[in-house]
Amino acid sequence: MAYLLTKTFHLVFVIAWMAAVFYLPRILVNLAEVGDVPAVRERLLLMGRRLYRFGHVMFGIAFVLGLALWLHFHISGGWLHAKLALVALLLVFYIITGRQLKAVAQGKALASPYALRWFNELPLPLLVMVVWLVLAKPF
Repeated sequence: MAYLLTKTFHLVFVIAWMAAVFYLPRILVNLAEVGDVPAVRERLLLMGRRLYRFGHVMFGIAFVLGLALWLHFHISGGWLHAKLALVALLLVFYIITGRQLKAVAQGKALASPYALRWFNELPLPLLVMVVWLVLAKPF
């Protein structure tokens, strides 16, 4: 029972973190498109800062629960190492996105909306691979 509860909450917090991973780059796209409309720009920056903090909290809780699954319930295998490597890439993506948001707040320019839209799509194939590894456990 403890295993299922821990796994359930781990998954819920991962989903919450992934929502932030997917939406934060979209805020960057909106910032690039809004131009110099101060009220909209400030609202987007505020939303981005709050979402970035929320995502860090969700990741932290998901990490602790995942650590509990690994240590207490002895989850292991090559698939887990591959999954963790992909999660590390997703975390790097998230941190880069947060740094871009901070740079915009300091007045630095963003890439084009077109480039940011492509950047926005990077986490999807990583997430698909993570889900496949967890479900298939191929090695």
